[in-house]
Amino acid sequence: MKKAIKIVGAIAAIVIILILIGVTIVSVRGIPSYPVEEVSFELTSTPESVERGRKLALALCANCHGDSETGKLTGQQMKDAPPEFGVIYSANITQDKTHGIGDWTPSELAYLLRTGIKRDGQYAPPYMAKLPKMADEDINAIISFLKSDDRTVAADPKPDRPVEPSFLTKMLCNIAFKPLPYPTASINMPDTSNTIELGKYLAMNLDCFSCHSADFKTNDFMEPEKSEGYFGGGNKPLNRAGQVMLTPNLTPDQETGIGLWTKYKFVKAVRSGIKEGESALAYPMMPYAMLTEAEAGAIYDYLMTIPPIKNKVERVVYD
Repeated sequence: MKKAIKIVGAIAAIVIILILIGVTIVSVRGIPSYPVEEVSFELTSTPESVERGRKLALALCANCHGDSETGKLTGQQMKDAPPEFGVIYSANITQDKTHGIGDWTPSELAYLLRTGIKRDGQYAPPYMAKLPKMADEDINAIISFLKSDDRTVAADPKPDRPVEPSFLTKMLCNIAFKPLPYPTASINMPDTSNTIELGKYLAMNLDCFSCHSADFKTNDFMEPEKSEGYFGGGNKPLNRAGQVMLTPNLTPDQETGIGLWTKYKFVKAVRSGIKEGESALAYPMMPYAMLTEAEAGAIYDYLMTIPPIKNKVERVVYD
């Protein structure tokens, strides 16, 4: 009996030592870096692509990188990031060559947007949106905007503040969160005459599914429809005061989702933030006025085709 106890104790001691070693390695290594693949991305910038890129950047980048003090995309503390991820600051993505992305090449920017790997090899954790499925034309548009003379991306020397990732973030980036593959074939724009195809493209590439599925940690960015609770709501993003804002169920379930909503009601909520008979929608859900009625309506058409999920989410409204 004593021998068995000694063996169990020895095994437990070894396990504890291995855990301590693992914790030390993760703490010291931090967020890992990866080899940077050389890719070729030829930028074609036109007034139309810049305007399209501005629209996409407003939807995808401005909430995180917009700074009310400078009026530019100079970065800010992301107070809506879950506290268990640490203290997170978004980067300066203006054209400043020292503190921004002014000397980044289009290929380096495309590689970051697709994979999450910066030009120095450092991995950008999941609080930065990745765009592995976005059409080449729209990636071109975003980069065209970032390289344009729009005042929001004009060079600004505001230095980045270093991110303070938690141990959880470091651990997840070492064992679970990995860079996404750079596409090996061209990705075309959706057929805009097919509203369901267009709506699916927008719902996935504007990152709607990420917030409205069950949990950020179980989202599948390569195959969004495989995300746990796809568009069933219940995820827990924070507002800028650090308060939990449960995301609503956007599946066509008639009892707990939007199955009984009209397209008009949905489009109005998305584009203006107004939900009839209730208080206005609040951050992190912002009015997507940059979307046309047709685009917002296409998202509705797509959502009506996905499997309904019965998941009642009580709306949270703070004073």
